[in-house]
Amino acid sequence: MHFLFIQLNPKSKKPLYLQLHDFLFEEIVSGRVREGEKLPGRRTAADMLGLSLKTVDTAYQLLAAEGYVEAKAGSGFRVCKIEQLPPPVPSSGMTISGESERDGRVQTDKAPLSYSFMTSDVDAALFPFKTWARLFKDNLYSRPDLLNHGHPKGDGELRSAVSLYLTRARGVVCSPDRIIIGAGMEYLLGLLCRLLNVKNVAVEDPGYPKIHQIMRANGMEASFVSVDGEGIIPEALMSSEAQAVYLTPSHQFPTGAVLPAGRRSRVLKWALENDKYIIEDDYDSEFRFDGRPMPCMQAFDPERVIYIGTFSRTIAPAIRVAYMVLPEKLIERYDESFGFFSSTVSRFEQQTLFRYIDEGHFGRGLTRARNSYRLRRDRLVGELKNVFGNDCAVENAHTGLSFLFLPKTGRSEEEICRRAEEIGLGVRGLDSYRFIHDKATHPPALVLGFGGLDEKSIPTAVEMLAEAVK
Repeated sequence: MHFLFIQLNPKSKKPLYLQLHDFLFEEIVSGRVREGEKLPGRRTAADMLGLSLKTVDTAYQLLAAEGYVEAKAGSGFRVCKIEQLPPPVPSSGMTISGESERDGRVQTDKAPLSYSFMTSDVDAALFPFKTWARLFKDNLYSRPDLLNHGHPKGDGELRSAVSLYLTRARGVVCSPDRIIIGAGMEYLLGLLCRLLNVKNVAVEDPGYPKIHQIMRANGMEASFVSVDGEGIIPEALMSSEAQAVYLTPSHQFPTGAVLPAGRRSRVLKWALENDKYIIEDDYDSEFRFDGRPMPCMQAFDPERVIYIGTFSRTIAPAIRVAYMVLPEKLIERYDESFGFFSSTVSRFEQQTLFRYIDEGHFGRGLTRARNSYRLRRDRLVGELKNVFGNDCAVENAHTGLSFLFLPKTGRSEEEICRRAEEIGLGVRGLDSYRFIHDKATHPPALVLGFGGLDEKSIPTAVEMLAEAVK
């Protein structure tokens, strides 16, 4: 193939496999390499480019994991179907710059659990107590102006810091004036429901229960669209009556699936051709442990994709700060209809978070948290294999603070979860996140969150899980 005659820079800070991956990625998404076209064999490509076989294989495997190519036994790698979308037209003045309670738990009078695989848990020990307290105290004593009302969208410094972070980390196309800061995802979603002014929104099934509850509380109907091992099924979405769709493409909750490129392009095309919106919840995208994160969908169409996120996972659930990046039409509608609103986040909290990001503490803390969670992910997967052997499977453990665990057992999901609670272990099954319960019997699948488990407690928690399962 002629496109393999490219110049790679061995002196670049970017690894050679990423240079090759990025080149092939551009060729595929631009349409210069077409659906079904076969990539050169790995050995042939390595010889032509003067690379090691491992370098070429890593680039190919990364493209396959992202859904741009498909590996077929005996026929190598072939390009998948990727819908070609027109490039977004930047508007004037625009520059390119989970919620934690996913398991739906509520406080009860039951005895506290000894160990928990609940997805809402995070490690409190990772919270930067001293740094946060110092910054907050400094603002409290030196910034009396923060006692007054700030900008309705959130303080400008914080919105600028969030804009810069999202651009660098996730490729989000945004400017500070497009960002709304709010006290938690629920508030922002309620606001968005009124901005969208539609009657029906598609949500993933299985999915996050609170989403359709918020939609219905704001007068909308929810269309439950099926999810399989690769995320939402585009054909099911297209056959629904939905006027918008709520997605978790980077780490589908609760299955953990990453929506592949081909499906992303079909959903984007559906939104573009039918004048509909995609609400992209970039849940857990910060915690990619193996390979590179997929680019966010908003980067491909900033005018049809509404991007939302929160600091609940990256800092702490109690930091009730979430953000929403709106397309131009919706930001104009917001200014007209809600521009008189006061910000729902304390200005002292906003300025503390701004300095925490601006002074580099957030980046360092995120790296520390990612490394810590990677170690406990590895430990948990290892312990599960040690205890269950071949009588289990682990799926989608590459991203996020939870994954699917599929044990071979004669017990049902409900029996496993009930027995686990009896012995002091918190865990939920995948069926408990389904909105439409068909007559088919699904094999037991447990959603294991590991954010709140320290490494030392993992062996005991797994032994308790084995007792509940076996």
